[in-house]
Amino acid sequence: MELFKYGIKQAREFIQANNEHFLALQRALVERAGTVDKKVNAYVSFSSSKLPTSLNQLSGGPLHGVPVSLKDNMCTDGWETTCASNILQGFIPPYDATVISKLKDAGAYIFAKCDMDEFAFGSSCETSCYNGRNNRKKKANASATRNPWNVDYIPGGSSGGSAACVAADEAVCSLGSDTGGSIRQPAALCGVVGLKPTYGRVSRYGLVAFGSSLDQIGPFTKTVYDNALLLQVIAGHDPKDSTSAHEPVDDYLATINKGVKDLRIGIPKEYFRFKIREDMPEKELMGNEGLDYDVELRIREAIKVYQNLGAKIVDISLPHTKYAVAVYYIIGTAEASSNLARFDGVQYGLRVYADNLREMYFKTRDEGFGDEAKRRILLGTFVLSSGYYDAYYKKAQKVRTLIKQDFDNAFQQCDVILTPTSPTPAFKIGEKLDDPISMYLSDIFTISANLAGIPALSVPCGFSKNGLPIGMQLMGKYFSEATLFQAAHTFESATDHHTKRPAL
Repeated sequence: MELFKYGIKQAREFIQANNEHFLALQRALVERAGTVDKKVNAYVSFSSSKLPTSLNQLSGGPLHGVPVSLKDNMCTDGWETTCASNILQGFIPPYDATVISKLKDAGAYIFAKCDMDEFAFGSSCETSCYNGRNNRKKKANASATRNPWNVDYIPGGSSGGSAACVAADEAVCSLGSDTGGSIRQPAALCGVVGLKPTYGRVSRYGLVAFGSSLDQIGPFTKTVYDNALLLQVIAGHDPKDSTSAHEPVDDYLATINKGVKDLRIGIPKEYFRFKIREDMPEKELMGNEGLDYDVELRIREAIKVYQNLGAKIVDISLPHTKYAVAVYYIIGTAEASSNLARFDGVQYGLRVYADNLREMYFKTRDEGFGDEAKRRILLGTFVLSSGYYDAYYKKAQKVRTLIKQDFDNAFQQCDVILTPTSPTPAFKIGEKLDDPISMYLSDIFTISANLAGIPALSVPCGFSKNGLPIGMQLMGKYFSEATLFQAAHTFESATDHHTKRPAL
């Protein structure tokens, strides 16, 4: 196997066998990125001068010598962090986010920064300022990030670059952030493993905020084992983050091989137009509105795999699921408009000079933010405004509670909930960019987990007739990541979907 194809486990074993292997792996990844990223455009910031030249420069630990790539919304000391927005061009943080400090303490180092939707606003990785359509400075790599399986298609978003670099074997692993599906959806569309941890499981300190009650940092990896290992490193309480949970971190690798015999897997009826039955012929597949035929077929096959492995399939109901998208785009935009108010040309990044302060604010924000960021700021400001707060934001918070209660009730009947990750495989670049409502519906299956704060994992479960990856989502109780890894690893071990790589 070529070195650039290694995951975390293989990279660790390779480096442990001989310290000199550390540089060999690094060179292989640098060469791979130099060749492949011209097609994929996963990276926005990469410099070999920032890479360590000796293992002695790194701390010892479970990731000793392992390179990790990052979504460009995590503050990294001395490394430009832009959130793929013109308004943060030139911003160099003077500190590391907590997840970065934890990676370094475990012996890892930062390999590159990955492209994303601007401020994580999007489902396709097309709203980045590095995309030619939104790029103010017309940088050399002004092209949308592309899906390694077919470069005419999107990689998913908003963490599209973080998913694409792992799928294209430009990275051993990466970190992204998930506000409404921004780890799981691109993981599904790129054919890799992606986890949104329980809210509060991973510190948000140093993560540039989108929706403060929704955001979570999580790992992209090539296998479930690697995902569990990476979460083990970055999870845990952080006194710098008031939303960080005091819950102890499980040993995720200790239970990963326990299997799924008698594990209760819930199938929510609201996600399908049929009740799961083994005797239903494929020609009767109907799907939920907007659910692609190939996606539905792959999910049904995954359910059969679990049945054959001894799991118990349970029909459940999540009756308030139909309100999730509306609730999310009220709460998410409200929090985004508040969080982005700090970007005004005074302290951070871009400043457009003008004759007076008011004009400077207006010009800076007008030139600094792209169309999608402006759309969400306007919508969020509207739902928080006097006269509309109770009608929209307050009501959305009440329905959010009902969605959380749906999951609480469902988990009395099952241990894990199985759904599609995305309603469709990847779509073509530009196909939905001018149709924001259609774009928003790309996250219809993932949003509920963020609103409820529960963990959710996407794992590859097959391919469409066009050869594009399809992902299966597993959702669990609060802080039940160990159970998700156990269920996903068992499925992965019984199938070969994760072993297939794009031809680049």
